[in-house]
Amino acid sequence: MLDFNMTEMLVVAVVALLVIGPKDLPRAMRMVGQWVGKARGVARQFRSGFDAMVREAELSEMETKWAEENARIMREHPPEPAATALPAPHTSADDGEPATSNGPSAEVSQPEIRSDASAPAMPPAGAADRKDVP
Repeated sequence: MLDFNMTEMLVVAVVALLVIGPKDLPRAMRMVGQWVGKARGVARQFRSGFDAMVREAELSEMETKWAEENARIMREHPPEPAATALPAPHTSADDGEPATSNGPSAEVSQPEIRSDASAPAMPPAGAADRKDVP
């Protein structure tokens, strides 16, 4: 943008000191700083607005490309017809639960209870809650 080296800045500072004077120089520098700040703010706002417009343009361009690609894929691979729906499970009339394949009167088999001494000893029911049972 503006290319100043240190010698040029020194010359500008000496001229400003001679022209403005040492009494008004701090006020003038403050005003210059405020103007530079405002100029930077305007430039930042312009740049962010421009970037937003570029992003929106890129997004709309990508959306059209994706829509074209989607249309091409749909032409090449049309959707298959929907499969027939599976029938709902049969429910028994008395309890509203699905009927099992064995029928509503199917018995549940109980595990075999062994009474011989070789079977591992089972603690009594609720023994896990008591502390005196190992």
